[in-house]
Amino acid sequence: MRRTCHRSVDSAEYRNYDLQFSIDSSNTEKIAPFISCLLFVFLLSSPAHQSFWSKALALPVAKDGWTSQYLTCIHQRPPPVPLSLVVDLGGWHSWVACDIPEYISSTFRPSRCGSAQGARGTQGYCRHSCLGSPAVPGCNNNTCILIGENTVRRIDFPGGLGSDGLSLPSTDGSNPGNIVRVPQFLFVCGSDISLFRLASGATGMAPLGRTKIALPLMLSSAFSFSRKFAICLPSSNTSTGVIFFGDGPYNLLPNVDASQSLTYTPLLSNPVHTYTAAFGGEPSYEYFIGVKSITVGNKLLSLNSNLLTIKSNGHGGTELSTVNRYTVLETSIFAAFTKAFISEAAARNITRVGAVRPFEVCFSSKNIPGTRVGPAVPYIYLTLQNKDTIWTITGSNSMVQINNDFLCLGAVDGGSYVQTAVLIEGYQLENNLIQFDLARSRVGFSNTLLGRQTTCGNFNFTSTA
Repeated sequence: MRRTCHRSVDSAEYRNYDLQFSIDSSNTEKIAPFISCLLFVFLLSSPAHQSFWSKALALPVAKDGWTSQYLTCIHQRPPPVPLSLVVDLGGWHSWVACDIPEYISSTFRPSRCGSAQGARGTQGYCRHSCLGSPAVPGCNNNTCILIGENTVRRIDFPGGLGSDGLSLPSTDGSNPGNIVRVPQFLFVCGSDISLFRLASGATGMAPLGRTKIALPLMLSSAFSFSRKFAICLPSSNTSTGVIFFGDGPYNLLPNVDASQSLTYTPLLSNPVHTYTAAFGGEPSYEYFIGVKSITVGNKLLSLNSNLLTIKSNGHGGTELSTVNRYTVLETSIFAAFTKAFISEAAARNITRVGAVRPFEVCFSSKNIPGTRVGPAVPYIYLTLQNKDTIWTITGSNSMVQINNDFLCLGAVDGGSYVQTAVLIEGYQLENNLIQFDLARSRVGFSNTLLGRQTTCGNFNFTSTA
């Protein structure tokens, strides 16, 4: 059943719910990120850039060198305040820690109980009173409360829903353009505790899931452009990738329109959400594709096809995600996959070495030459809806460089009782353009852009359209 902000709760219930997330908050790690919210300062400061109809928008994406999380930057409130947010491909609503520092804005508006804004959210209830004087973002009387989640650590928390101004750059597909503004950008107020294990400097999470209050549909609705977005994740903490909202072109230097090389596969629905904060039976907002078979080099894996199918209880299937670093496989799939890879590598005289945590399968780099598309190791082929639709994973996305001597296969064993059989994570998506066409319910993938002599770090953020 769909839930909106109608169930009542008193302030005592709210306080008790909040306390369970204060345990061990003193151990929160602060990790140095690489993200520059200064890319658009020159645009934001220019009086010539005003709101206007836009065909597409572009946000920067940086890879944190310590956590390997992907961070983007938005500017919120007037005057615009830069916020660094962890990208969550399957997240359902934006959330920002409103207490570090204290959220101050003359244009913040709490979403009142029963309001149209509150009805756009799910997992919500109405809070009639909040202990706090004066009222502040995250603590207002008669407001909608949504259950947010730090999906990196699977920590859920209650937070007040509200809206404020959002500023971000438009694009012609080649460069950032005029700054456009969304006057009522919906988000949830979290707290310092909500940031546990996020990259240092991050103040919340940016969702890209299939909900009315996640970024893709909010922005397409605000500017009446195509219900599409595309991610292009960087492979290094010294380069900046890009998220496009709207249709292409998606131009990367030197003059490569990555949207022209997309192969499409249907976007599948999972009837059950996999996040801990979701109510029972609620459909998933995440992105699933249908993998029919997996081939490593010349070896077709013998797999339990039932695991690759999404069942009525939500188990099985293949999901695209940015929450974890590396691909996670159900135990039997992992065993067949690694066995085939080891065999194919041995046929190429590649020497296996001891495991390096968290990886179980590692090799000496001595007999692995480099190529344009990464280390010369067996390719991995994901056959999708038919034999002509194949996602090819080359060495650049399959092998993790440990040091000058060792490379490891970038996949981990998720166990026998995982809900999702195959989780294709951030490392395997880097330097691939992935477009999510929500209107046509399909996903387009480019395969590695290295083969086209470009990378996701080659969007021209340094000059304006």
